[in-house]
Amino acid sequence: MAKLDKRDALKEKISILPSTPGVYTYYDAEGRIIYVGKAKNLKRRVSSYFNRTHESTRTNLLVRAIADMSYVVVPTEQDALNLENSMIKEYKPRYNVLLKDDKSYPWICVTKEHYPRVFLTHHRVKDGSKYYGPYTNTASARAVLSLIFQLYPIRSCRHQITPEYIDKGKGRLCLEYHLKKCKGCCKGMVSQQEYASCIENVKQILNGETRELMEYLRNEMTLRAEELKFEEAQQLKEQYLLVDRYRAKSVIISQVLDDIDVFGVDDDDRIVYVNYMHLRRGAVVRSVTLRYTRRLEETVAEILAYALNEVASQFGVVYDEVVVPEVPDVDFEGVSFTVPQRGDRAKLLDVSTRNARQAKIDYLKHLEKVDPEQRTERLMERMKADFRLNEFPRHIECFDNSNIQGTNPVASCVVFKNGKPSKKDYRHFNIKTVEGPNDFASMKEVLTRRYTRLMTEGESLPQLIVVDGGKGQLSSAVEALEEIGLRGVIAVVGIAKRLEEIYFPGDSVPLYIDKNSESLRVVQHLRDEAHRFGITHHRNRRSKTQTTSILDSIPGVGEATRTTLLKHFRSVKKITESTEDELSEVVGKAKARTIRQFFLDRAKESE
Repeated sequence: MAKLDKRDALKEKISILPSTPGVYTYYDAEGRIIYVGKAKNLKRRVSSYFNRTHESTRTNLLVRAIADMSYVVVPTEQDALNLENSMIKEYKPRYNVLLKDDKSYPWICVTKEHYPRVFLTHHRVKDGSKYYGPYTNTASARAVLSLIFQLYPIRSCRHQITPEYIDKGKGRLCLEYHLKKCKGCCKGMVSQQEYASCIENVKQILNGETRELMEYLRNEMTLRAEELKFEEAQQLKEQYLLVDRYRAKSVIISQVLDDIDVFGVDDDDRIVYVNYMHLRRGAVVRSVTLRYTRRLEETVAEILAYALNEVASQFGVVYDEVVVPEVPDVDFEGVSFTVPQRGDRAKLLDVSTRNARQAKIDYLKHLEKVDPEQRTERLMERMKADFRLNEFPRHIECFDNSNIQGTNPVASCVVFKNGKPSKKDYRHFNIKTVEGPNDFASMKEVLTRRYTRLMTEGESLPQLIVVDGGKGQLSSAVEALEEIGLRGVIAVVGIAKRLEEIYFPGDSVPLYIDKNSESLRVVQHLRDEAHRFGITHHRNRRSKTQTTSILDSIPGVGEATRTTLLKHFRSVKKITESTEDELSEVVGKAKARTIRQFFLDRAKESE
């Protein structure tokens, strides 16, 4: 009765919710926070959980677990997003979308000191220093640092060099000074203004403003040459060439667009990968990919809103124009969203999407190394969904027919277990009841023989059968399963060669699976293996027929004699060219006389 009272109290709270932006929190019976959500309209959003049955099982489980709720009203939807984001990080509710951001990306730091330092770090400290990045590839960050230290004599020591430090004479010239990689900051041998000029050029490189820097270096080089300061002009030329090579290696996307943010998305159903890129002067100066795990039915628009907010809070980004695959479900004040269809912005979005997809590939490869079984389970889940199955297809069999103009018709059956070939279970069949080239009838015969035998011997049956062919072969397979009582017990599909379309029984419209799908790759591998295995068996059978047909016609020569002759002479041609004495050494005088006479009579008939 108390439980009913709590439910009634919950309904009462929902009925008086305001129709304003806000954040709502769901609690379970133990008072734990299990979900935090944002809403443009609190009343409408919260009510939607309770007034219908949801397609997602997880959402239905959430609704059943809700024992209480609370909410916070905020002025704008952006405020709701910020509050939701901070609450999720604080409480980590089990049903919320999960941001996986456990990787610490490196930054390049330019310190705020009398003589600033430039170095790589994984930790940002609020001490007035300037941070550039993050760099998702540490090697590329080190390459940028290497360029900077080749260009400019920036100090690398960790001394706190201040005017007082220099005046007291505490500094001591180190090896970097003697290698001309530092101008002696610790002794005050370089002016603060000259050093600051180098640091400004460093900041230009880190900001991606290499064109301006190259123009400056070119002008300075020309000026020094006119003043007959050829050594200084040569040093400037070397710096110019270094920047030019660096710029050539940089990712230059657009010569038109400037200062623009791009979010690309790769949606993998359960996990959504969001890549963020920032362009300055046409070059990518920041790129990072976030990984979100869906807990309920979060849309791409919702997850984009989370990503925009996360990037802004992590990296201090202030958005102006943002290129996205679809508009986020939150209004960001003063931000212009563009969903491009063509042109430079569409190309940018494509690059960002490719980065998101690559992050997915890298993550999956990592999972395979850490836990190979996880990859198998994910593949099974994917195939179960793609092929509309009731259980995981851990055992799959694929069939293919082979014949040339109806001769030597054979069929092959290959077996995959947990998505990988199980070659010891491969089987081939010689077609017995079908005359001429009839692939449909051959398919029916092979499936009938295969599964009648499996049932008789008490062997396990596959969860999925794949037939190489379209609707015709699939219909024959269905007929065979129906006659032996397995229709509905084993799922069956057909794969057509032309467009790799998948046919289901009773469905005239084929399914086109994404070309990058793991499910399609497994089925293609099955089909190719079945074709290879069948062709190999067909060639062996045809070859055997051709090489033994003449010897089969010799009266009085049985299989044992034929085998002995072929082992000794290696070919039929050598047998026909052998003398009676040579033959008698292998099979005896009587059989040698018979064989030699047979070939002499055959030669006379052909004349």
